[in-house]
Amino acid sequence: GSPAMAHRNLTSTSLNDISDKPEKDQLKNKFMKKLPRDAEASNVLVGEVDFLESPFIAFVRLQQAVMLGALTEVPVPTRFLFILLGPKGKAKSYHEIGRAIATLMSDEVFHDIAYKAKDRQDLIAGIDEFLDEVIVLPPGEWDPAIRIEPPKSLPSSDKRKNMYSGGENLQMNGDTPHDGGHGGGGHGDCEELQRTGRFCGGLIKDIKRKAPFFASDFYDALNIQALSAILFIYLATVTNAITFGGLLGDATENMQGVLESFLGTAVTGAIFCLFAGQPLTILSSTGPVLVFERLLFNFSKDNDFDYLEFRLWIGLWSAFQCLILVATDASFLVKYFTRFTEEGFSSLISFIFIYDAFKKMIKLADHYPINSEFKVDYITHYSCACEPLDPVNSSLSNGTTVPSADELFYSSAETYNTTIEWSSLTTKECLKYGGQLVGNNCDYVPDITLMSFILFFGTYTCSMALKKFKTSRYFPTTARKLISDFAIILSILIFCGIDALVGVDTPKLIVPSEFKPTSPERGWFIPPFGGNPWWVYLAAAIPALLVTILIFMDQQITAVIVNRKEHKLKVG
Repeated sequence: GSPAMAHRNLTSTSLNDISDKPEKDQLKNKFMKKLPRDAEASNVLVGEVDFLESPFIAFVRLQQAVMLGALTEVPVPTRFLFILLGPKGKAKSYHEIGRAIATLMSDEVFHDIAYKAKDRQDLIAGIDEFLDEVIVLPPGEWDPAIRIEPPKSLPSSDKRKNMYSGGENLQMNGDTPHDGGHGGGGHGDCEELQRTGRFCGGLIKDIKRKAPFFASDFYDALNIQALSAILFIYLATVTNAITFGGLLGDATENMQGVLESFLGTAVTGAIFCLFAGQPLTILSSTGPVLVFERLLFNFSKDNDFDYLEFRLWIGLWSAFQCLILVATDASFLVKYFTRFTEEGFSSLISFIFIYDAFKKMIKLADHYPINSEFKVDYITHYSCACEPLDPVNSSLSNGTTVPSADELFYSSAETYNTTIEWSSLTTKECLKYGGQLVGNNCDYVPDITLMSFILFFGTYTCSMALKKFKTSRYFPTTARKLISDFAIILSILIFCGIDALVGVDTPKLIVPSEFKPTSPERGWFIPPFGGNPWWVYLAAAIPALLVTILIFMDQQITAVIVNRKEHKLKVG
């Protein structure tokens, strides 16, 4: 074939060959001897196509260098790829751009910037720095007969690096530390974290900053991508409120429970989203708060204090202390939180939820054990029956309160005269009325544990697969992005449908059906006086200080994590 065709076929073969084994021609190249052992390649790929109307450019930095077969002249792994594709007719321009990029990557300072850059702005700053120092000769005016004197002094690489980084070395993760290289978080330049030195100065600046966007925050949410975030935050908040509400009920003997946790999350979350500086921060119960509630309840019980009244005063003192923090611009302390602190806190949150998920699954396996000794051939030998502890009293009669199945858990049954045989009671009714379960099949609940684990791992696997769907080659880009955005919601809906279709009685979240306090011993209003000695109202300021520190650290670190540059948050 023609030389052009041969070149085209060679290029096609090279791009399709991603073997990590070098070819013979690469191994024979003598240039390999001049390269250091840890050398990495930058590949510049330019071309013209007939399906583009404007040029497409991508600068790719791989997380780990990989061998790309015969793409490189010598067998070294590739770390950077520059790809330029454009409409036909400008091949020479594309070629010159490729040469310019290759020149950039040969510069020691720029290639260090390329390794450490976090975003597009870092690369642009590196190019600007290179152009400031480079010597350019106009091609039409250069006379080869004229000898150009070399410059008297060349800027050193160290000086150029210092000029670019402002006197501070870039970290490999892109952070510019402000604490002398101890892993700073890079928050010092944020306008929001500058201390004003005036009473409520930071709050006033936040209001002025947010006011122009307050109205647009509502109609900007009319977006399909915002719907995905809304549903995700809703599910995360609701499930967390119900879960911690149940744990709170166990810790406080139902003085607080699911409904109180649910209502508190709803009210504070709504107010926070309307007026907070970062409404994407989720307010909900956490592990440390649950531990504090348990300790406070036990302390109140041991000292004969009214727990709810004591807690009310702790809340009032904590609110007052938080107002002091706002008035004194205490949020500026966040800029001293290091990246290590943020990552540690983020890992702790993830670990708590992962641990809690596996703990619930293990507890479920204990409650619904798998009968490994079950044999189909012996199914006629298995039985389970409800019998009275007192064999003489073999029936329930004469005015015994027997609730119906639907009313069993809400104590709304009425007393009436009836006689019911023990054998007709359900498992929960049998245990409630003092009976006992007799038989070798009473502890066996078929399929529940296995089905729960299938739903557990299936939902996780499906959500991860759908989240990565954005980078797949199926469907148009818009459809892939939509599926990726709704990955978690779709996974939950899919496996809820599978659960309903199979019909196994797997455990579900228990949501209160009536709007009333969890404990029947109290109402919604907690009187602030009368239950505890007067000095308790003042002493409550001490535990309130601990709560304030806990809430301040929790909320501020979470807000810092949400506001990171890599999240690219932008109004609208």
